[in-house]
Amino acid sequence: MSGRARLALCAAAATLMAACALLPLVAEPMWLLQAALLVAAQTGVGAAARRVPLARPLTVAVQALVSVMLLTLFFAREHALAGLVPGPDAAQHFALLLRQGSHDVSRYAAPAPVTDGIRLMLIGGVLAVHLLVDTLAVTFRGAAPAGLPLLALYSVAAGLSDGAADWLWFLVAAAGYLMLLLAEGRDRLAQWGRVFAGAPRVPGAPESGAVAPVRTGRRIGAVALGVALVVPMALPTMREGLLGPAGAGAGAGDGGGTISAVNPLVSLRDSLNADSDRQVLSLRTSADDLSDLYVRIVSLDDFDGTTWKPAQRRIVGVPDVFPAPPGLAPDVRRTTVRTTVNAADWYAQDWLPMPYPPSGVRIGGHWRYEPAGMTLVGDHGQTTRGAAYVVDSLEVRPTSEQLAGAPAPPAALERDYTRVPGRLPKVVARTAREVTAGAANHYEEAVRLQDWFAVDGGFTYDTRVEVGHGPDAIANFLRDKQGFCVHFSFTMAAMARTLGIPARVAVGFAPGTPQADGSVSVSLKDAHAWPELYFQGVGWTRFEPTPSRGTVPSYTRSEKPGTAQPDPELPSRGASSAPSAAASEAARCAGVAHRPDDCGGPTAAVAAPGGGGGPWTGLWAALIALGALAVLAVPLSPMLWRLRARSLRLGGRDRSEEGAAAHTLAAWRELTDSAWDLGIVPDESQTPRGAAARIVRLGRLDPEAGAAVHRVAEALEQVLYAPRPRPVTGLAQDVRRVVTALNGAADRRTRLRARFAPRSAVRALWSLRARWTALGTRVTSALPPLRPRPTGPRG
Repeated sequence: MSGRARLALCAAAATLMAACALLPLVAEPMWLLQAALLVAAQTGVGAAARRVPLARPLTVAVQALVSVMLLTLFFAREHALAGLVPGPDAAQHFALLLRQGSHDVSRYAAPAPVTDGIRLMLIGGVLAVHLLVDTLAVTFRGAAPAGLPLLALYSVAAGLSDGAADWLWFLVAAAGYLMLLLAEGRDRLAQWGRVFAGAPRVPGAPESGAVAPVRTGRRIGAVALGVALVVPMALPTMREGLLGPAGAGAGAGDGGGTISAVNPLVSLRDSLNADSDRQVLSLRTSADDLSDLYVRIVSLDDFDGTTWKPAQRRIVGVPDVFPAPPGLAPDVRRTTVRTTVNAADWYAQDWLPMPYPPSGVRIGGHWRYEPAGMTLVGDHGQTTRGAAYVVDSLEVRPTSEQLAGAPAPPAALERDYTRVPGRLPKVVARTAREVTAGAANHYEEAVRLQDWFAVDGGFTYDTRVEVGHGPDAIANFLRDKQGFCVHFSFTMAAMARTLGIPARVAVGFAPGTPQADGSVSVSLKDAHAWPELYFQGVGWTRFEPTPSRGTVPSYTRSEKPGTAQPDPELPSRGASSAPSAAASEAARCAGVAHRPDDCGGPTAAVAAPGGGGGPWTGLWAALIALGALAVLAVPLSPMLWRLRARSLRLGGRDRSEEGAAAHTLAAWRELTDSAWDLGIVPDESQTPRGAAARIVRLGRLDPEAGAAVHRVAEALEQVLYAPRPRPVTGLAQDVRRVVTALNGAADRRTRLRARFAPRSAVRALWSLRARWTALGTRVTSALPPLRPRPTGPRG
């Protein structure tokens, strides 16, 4: 292998090793296999272009062009000419995927699902970095500066990740860069000859010029690795989705810190496609009414017209006794409830699920308290995985009279929680006014909104609905009247704000299923989202606009006879012990595994191109199958090549003079190769008879097999020396007879070696090398000769 080819392989390996640092950011690692295939193709194109040879800029241009065509094949083949040549439609599709990927990156928490947009950003980024590395290290022979794009790739990945294994990815990336430096140093030394250190260095004399480039590269490498180690430590934690704070507090102790939390809504389609309805939490509670035991994760109070998410909040140490919930007056009936919670070992959530409003919690680990939402959030990587804790909470029972007579809320709270963006479609406020026309107070308006969604408005609970992204999403939901929990809760909260009612959205779990042992099982199907409206004197109050989900609060019971509204005293169908299709669909409404806001809702759902199946499902299945076949084919390729070669050599049917000669030569080659596989190395200096006698002697063949060897040798002599060789029949049978005898005389280890690692398979490499050399010769001869530059003095 030439030095430049070795350097190209090391550049590809270094890029992929640095790209491994991106693995913790996404949920599926298969994208790296696809990236490796494209990087290999990019490397091969560069090697071919340099061998022609093409000019350096032209080599880079050809690699870039082929890379774009390969990305088109994988991501936009339906929009390209012949599935490979990009055009305006393909460019628009790429732009759509990049916008989708940017949106997904901003809203998903690590590890994020690999949507088409995120996959394009990952693979395209790795290809771009590899093109830079290959250009600098191989095309322009500068491996040391090639560490800069590798450093950029690793630094981005390290800055977005906070896993405990970050040091491992650093070592992998560093090893790849050092391997590239060593390959470049070896290539330089190979061009100038080997450097011997026999002569002692004279003190004060300059060091050898041949050694200096290697040492310079090592020094640059050490600096680059040091920067790569220090930069991620200096970067702030960024985990809102993949690009924002995680919700872990900054700082320690009671000094506080800030939290800009991510939206904890999980992908509903992922939960729906789960193989089984898994248990998330197991509860034991002192509450008498289990139908109202909602478990709340976090509230979403920042509404920008497109999505709901938690606002940036101050966090402090967890108090021993929580303060009273905001707005709750002493005359409102309440009961203290104690709930013991056990989270599943697989359930990793930054926010702590608790009944609302909590008055105290006992839990170990690193947790912080966010006062505005009365929630706990993990610090320093703390999650709910396998957590066991006890929560004291209040079961607030307001009356309809207390809610109807609620005074105006504080001005600051009203200002913050009734804010509506100007880009919200006018139909939202207009519909809210039409539905609540004639209501005497905010409480009656809230109940009418709830009844309109759940009973009177003609809405259908449907998880298969496709709702667009952006400000018009709520308008689309109001027009089509189809959706699930996120659609209903998001839209009711937005409409309540247009009426001047402080509103937010809560995310968590609807009441679970009682078990025979007295516990309550909360599973994926119970994931849910609901609106919370603020009433002074009562505080944040739950409403339930989603049909057939959760339970309707008793203080919002409809006064109209014959209504189809569910009985508020009974668990809903969604909380039955037998999981239904609707319940499973609703499992996608809350933060069950991570914290994305892809709930399919009118303000959060964005149908990722190709997401949830489609052509990518079959393509990935084919890629996985091809990868598995490749893994199996690599170690078995020598055996497969030998089997095919034997079949071709002994299967000739052409009985013409030329065909008979070719068949004889092939039979002799197969005989000598079979003997070679079993340890009898061919001796090209001997005549056919001498070679035959040698095979008989070394192979310890019996007389019958020995006669078969000599018959094949005599036929070969006829072809080589006779003016008109006569056709000989039975050569294939003679060769097979000899092969059987040779195997019978060999020991088991030799036979296994001959079958799975045949020595004669090296002929395949010789053949490829000869063809490659011939191709290079033909291409070079076809190019116009280069004119020598004048060397005389310039005038």
